[in-house]
Amino acid sequence: MHIHGSSAVVDGKLQEKVCIKAADGVITAITLNCSETPDSSHSGTLIPGFVDIHSHGGAGFYFSDLSPENVAAARNTHLSHGTTTHIASLVTEPIGILEEQILRLVPMVNAGVFEGIHLEGPYLSHARCGAHEPSLLRSPSIDELSALLDAGQGSISMVTLAPELEGGIAAVEYLTSRGVTVALGHSQADAATTDAAFTAGAKLITHFSNGMPKPSDGGSNIAHASLAQKNISLELILDGVHVTEEILNEVLASGSQRTILITDSMSAAGAPDGRYTIGSLEVAVVNGVARLTSNHSLAGSTLTMDKAFINFLKFNNSIVDCVFAASTLPAKTLGLHAVGELTFGKKAHILQYHDSTISVIAS
Repeated sequence: MHIHGSSAVVDGKLQEKVCIKAADGVITAITLNCSETPDSSHSGTLIPGFVDIHSHGGAGFYFSDLSPENVAAARNTHLSHGTTTHIASLVTEPIGILEEQILRLVPMVNAGVFEGIHLEGPYLSHARCGAHEPSLLRSPSIDELSALLDAGQGSISMVTLAPELEGGIAAVEYLTSRGVTVALGHSQADAATTDAAFTAGAKLITHFSNGMPKPSDGGSNIAHASLAQKNISLELILDGVHVTEEILNEVLASGSQRTILITDSMSAAGAPDGRYTIGSLEVAVVNGVARLTSNHSLAGSTLTMDKAFINFLKFNNSIVDCVFAASTLPAKTLGLHAVGELTFGKKAHILQYHDSTISVIAS
């Protein structure tokens, strides 16, 4: 493959008149002002494929679906919107069912359909359960975590948990020792407990400001502690509903290049409004916004990464920062060394941004 772009974000910089060559799906050369005839030429800006580390489904299906064809349909919906690297997220379920869901996903991880699995629950706070079934939430145990990781056969990349639960800090230490990235979320933790979890190895916050106190809430809590730790990444769902402009400004003011764009997509991403479920909970999607029918709490999003990228770009007007948030930082945070940037030796996952739209050039 040999392509030209009028511009491209290469090695964290916006460059003009860029030539990218690739063989066997890997970038072999990037040069400027190439005089050779390319296979294709693009008038927009070339950027790396998106890396979504928190997404539950799409096209009307969840990644926990019994049918591999339905899981593939959900994955392909996000691929068509620029997500070339995908972590499959699973919600709270009974442990036995969760193990079955993990086992079904392992072959898809091994085949490269997904880069890993994210367990969001069941080790979450009842006070901040969100769209997770409260009766299934529990405190973590090392034996149980070990069994889940063993079921994953090395495919579980990330676990979200609430550190204030009994055994929470020990769980962070154990997961970190097993090479699993720990995110803190669905939590009512105070600042001291949050800091202890960071010391134990937690690296990021699951959907910052959602499923947790807001930064404006009184007291010293997980939101304040997270903002104060500049090396901690913060997931954001930028769909115009989950995160206010005030909170986004606060995140950006707290430190540069710490935002990770995610979709937290439920099954209705890429599908019409209507009635859906999350686990056993009923969800109504109206005008693209998913809420539980029981209490109208937000229940994930119908976002795709191209929309998240464009929403962030409209806000901060820096395509370099947007690439870092949508591709580079999520890849770095989960240790996905082959993706996230346009540079020599990385996978040739290439998108084009042009006229406020994203198109897939190579995946």
